[in-house]
Amino acid sequence: MKKILIPILFFILSANAVKAQTTLPVQYQELVKKLSENLKNKSEQTPKETNQTSSTSLIDFAKSMLGIPYRYATSNPKIGFDCSGFVSYVFSNFGFKVPRSSREFSATGKETSIENAKVGDVLIFTGSNSRIRRIGHVGIVYSIDESGIKFIHASSGKARGVTITEFNGHYKSRFMKIISIL
Repeated sequence: MKKILIPILFFILSANAVKAQTTLPVQYQELVKKLSENLKNKSEQTPKETNQTSSTSLIDFAKSMLGIPYRYATSNPKIGFDCSGFVSYVFSNFGFKVPRSSREFSATGKETSIENAKVGDVLIFTGSNSRIRRIGHVGIVYSIDESGIKFIHASSGKARGVTITEFNGHYKSRFMKIISIL
């Protein structure tokens, strides 16, 4: 209801301001100015509608969930996450339609190389057994620097929850591909 009233009020006040700009009391002119600034700020703050999500805001949101426990087949921060539940929850918060299953991520986004990885890309791994070359885990590239890549994911391993992990030998042996969604 508020969303409808604000534009209507804005339109009425703007029309009156244009019609008789000199007779509109100053207090209403200030109200119109504040309303228009609020509308402008709200439109800039809704990446769900614009799909212009920065990797920084995506990672900040993902980082806010560090420590949420691992829970198989779950994508609810109040209960816990499995790996794909975490990744899909993060991206869907910014209006992206991504799979709920780690296996389905293989056909999503645009495949890239590990050398061209960017913060916010999705890493796709095998399950815990690297010899079985079937997709079983996903995570989001968290940072890239001189020490290498780190990614944020919901781990069923030692951390038993949302954690940040180095893309090291163990994960390199399980690595299958990387995709860009942003």
